[in-house]
Amino acid sequence: MPCPHYDIKIVQRSKRQSAVAAAAYQSGDRLFSEYDQRQKSYSEKQGIVHTEILLPENAPPEYADRNTLWNAVEAVENQWNSQLARRFIMALPRELLREEQIQLMREYCQAQFVSKGMIADFAIHDKGDGNPHAHILLTLRPMDEQGHWLPKCRKEYVLDEHGQRIKMKNGEWKSRRVNTVDWNEQKYGEIWRHEWEVMQNRYLEAAGRQERVDLRSFERQNNPHAPQVHLGPSASAMERRGIQTNLGNLNRDIVSANRLFDSIRRVIRDLKNWLADLSEKIGEQTAQKPEGQNLAEILSAYMTLRHDGRSDWSRAGQTKAQVNDLKKMSAAIIFLQSNDITTVQKLGAHLDEARATASGLRNQIRNNDRRCSTIDTIIEAAAVVRELKSLHDQYMKIGWKSKKEKFAGEHADELQRFNRAFRLLKKYEVTLPLDVKPLRAEQAALKKSSADLTARLETVQSSLDELKQVRWCVRQVLPDALPTIIDGKQSVLEQLEANQRKAQQVQEQSQTRQRKQNKGHTQGL
Repeated sequence: MPCPHYDIKIVQRSKRQSAVAAAAYQSGDRLFSEYDQRQKSYSEKQGIVHTEILLPENAPPEYADRNTLWNAVEAVENQWNSQLARRFIMALPRELLREEQIQLMREYCQAQFVSKGMIADFAIHDKGDGNPHAHILLTLRPMDEQGHWLPKCRKEYVLDEHGQRIKMKNGEWKSRRVNTVDWNEQKYGEIWRHEWEVMQNRYLEAAGRQERVDLRSFERQNNPHAPQVHLGPSASAMERRGIQTNLGNLNRDIVSANRLFDSIRRVIRDLKNWLADLSEKIGEQTAQKPEGQNLAEILSAYMTLRHDGRSDWSRAGQTKAQVNDLKKMSAAIIFLQSNDITTVQKLGAHLDEARATASGLRNQIRNNDRRCSTIDTIIEAAAVVRELKSLHDQYMKIGWKSKKEKFAGEHADELQRFNRAFRLLKKYEVTLPLDVKPLRAEQAALKKSSADLTARLETVQSSLDELKQVRWCVRQVLPDALPTIIDGKQSVLEQLEANQRKAQQVQEQSQTRQRKQNKGHTQGL
């Protein structure tokens, strides 16, 4: 199946990131950054199978050179916290040929980015491990007709109801920043993602493949599965080394529960479809309402049908087969009686109830998994805040703007991590210092609850296995034997008891004959 991975990020100077370095990484080139006077070399990187730069009509031809393009991008950005480029990482359908993947990337970049005025630098990576993917770097500034960079935004004065500028208390005119292009609007993230899904599926269809990709979230797909949590680089590296992590164990539990729930859904769906066919056959062959047809009578007819079909068997073979049928049928009858399933209608109601129960249990497990993941995130964020709080306090005490900007540039990564962790704790209304013990206790209780809920799901699955046995028996009866059971002169329990007595009599007679034969053989000796 195609992988739905699609990620968008901004290359930011405040995070000590470089557009030249990003371009060198994805292309496997050796580039020189004029901004920091350093070589960015990834010439030894493996698995880069294609690189290409697509230019709009008004872009200078020299920007087809990667080193020239991205140094020009960095040269026009003067701020320490400038946004340099937009970066995409997306999975490619491995079901497509290499030329099809390249053409897919060209068409997507041209339609979504280059036609709007952006320069697209893309590369395809494939190490042959079944994970082909693409990288795209996009410019953020528009260009004029002569190929000169334009501002990303402009200042616009706020006007009052009379169309006059508004003066603030400090004597300055009230203004706001307005983007010169709409590329940064949040709606485009979803538009680009959807168009990538549509274009992939069009190429898969043209290639004669049955696979399709869906980039919507599970919630938007109405998918009952619980999504797995993101491991992150540290946990992923530990898992690859064979070291189990909390997040890795959580994902394994999620996968196991999803498989169990899938199994239950498939069985219920199959049983519901069979029940519809059963009702249709009963309606065609009898005057009785299909939903009122007695299941016990159908099972009794099955026993009769099985018995009549063995008329040419040996007496011992008939006896053994009949005993086996009685065991199966007794289990089915006991299950139907214990759940008060006497008619086709009640069987359908039982399936609806089982489906609702399974969905409810799955939702509870999914909520538990989400909370467990949130607890791990909170604990990790609290550790980051505790680690970097002194650095952040030092930054806040700096009064001079120039010194503050210099300090922020030197410690951009640490301050970014602190702010991100602090915002997360604020989102969950966590007070510091954090006491981890109650959270770990809550997490342990949630894991135990999920294990109990999974056990209840397994119980639902076992009950469906009994219904599958009932379905198998009924399928042997319909449609030929159904008219013989309409009157229902004898209940199924009476029929079972009579058949059991008859089988015991046959078995006793067989044992008596065997004893006589053995006695005669002994006397002859």
